[in-house]
Amino acid sequence: MATSSTSITTRVCDSKPNSVLPITRAAARRFALSATGLVEPTATITEVLVHLGFVQIDPLNVCGRMHEHILRNRVIDYAESDLHEHLYGVRDDDLLDQPILPAEKRTAFEHFHPGRGVLAVFPISDWPYFHSKIAHRARTPGSWMGKLTAPEKRLANRIIAEVTARGSLGSEHIADDSRASNGWNNSRLVKVVMDKLLGHGRLLISRRIKGRRIYDLPERIVPAAILNAPKPTAKAIDQWVARLKLKQHRLVPLKRTELDEVQPVAIDDGKPVYCLRSDLPLLEAASAGQIDPPNEVRLLAPLDPLIIDRPLVKRLWDYEYTWEVYTPAAKRLRGYYALPLLAGDKLIGHADLKADRKTEKLKVVGRRCPRPHRLMPSVKDLAKFLGLS
Repeated sequence: MATSSTSITTRVCDSKPNSVLPITRAAARRFALSATGLVEPTATITEVLVHLGFVQIDPLNVCGRMHEHILRNRVIDYAESDLHEHLYGVRDDDLLDQPILPAEKRTAFEHFHPGRGVLAVFPISDWPYFHSKIAHRARTPGSWMGKLTAPEKRLANRIIAEVTARGSLGSEHIADDSRASNGWNNSRLVKVVMDKLLGHGRLLISRRIKGRRIYDLPERIVPAAILNAPKPTAKAIDQWVARLKLKQHRLVPLKRTELDEVQPVAIDDGKPVYCLRSDLPLLEAASAGQIDPPNEVRLLAPLDPLIIDRPLVKRLWDYEYTWEVYTPAAKRLRGYYALPLLAGDKLIGHADLKADRKTEKLKVVGRRCPRPHRLMPSVKDLAKFLGLS
């Protein structure tokens, strides 16, 4: 399967800077699977966070939450709520007075991705890169995480004072009946303001209780050495955001790049995409046919790093997928929370699953899984993971 008798590493070393490296579509598929962590699971959540840069968080729990699906495919013996315990030292359903991890023992934190705006978990060492975006939000008007209005400022000062005096608190622990819009719906003003204080970096998520955010001061969550570290330059932040994209997806179409550690790659002589130069040995193994993904059917998260770039997924796998949670029911083609199906190095279909907590069963609402592939072993495995049958 190798594209030539000369190794990829040798060709890169002998070529001019930024010269395009040709690979086949089959090699690109196997490389993407391995580079995003879907061939050989790791032992710890920390390894996944460092390797991928971040793990996206989503509150919807139809058949397991987004981050649980992402991590259970990449961490050996991963159990539901392990990420929460990794972040905070407690399970998601523990009581508010349960002791949580002190700042000096934390290795990760939740915040909004500076480039995409989605909530995600990052290594704690990345905190300094958030200062610029935080400052921008705090001075830019807007209902969602934007600049505080005069009434919001007054409430914000009271919230900060109460959190300082009482410790970690959620919006339900602050007495205020005012209502406001958060850009999505009408909500309690205290919730809107606490969300803005998170976006502005004046509060951080200290833990969750059954999915609800509990907040505390940054100095109680981020280790002092990292909290007080020098702020990166604008160029360093731009490079960090670009590097995040490359770490998360491994094959990335870039309009331009200022990173020295990237390699342009042409898949079947098509438009170049980029990978990290540190991934070249893995790309060489993929080109030599040395990567062998598991053949059993696996359920992927709707926003798994492997498939988040839909045009690239179409190009590599000839697979079209849309996450249809925001699609009107009459227009859905796959189902409300259909999970893509992976088998070997192929994306083969989807399964629309729903956890029925009353009957404690995981239901298959819809599916497309061509023979001879078997879906049910993976469904039963997910049911066991969720504590269902």
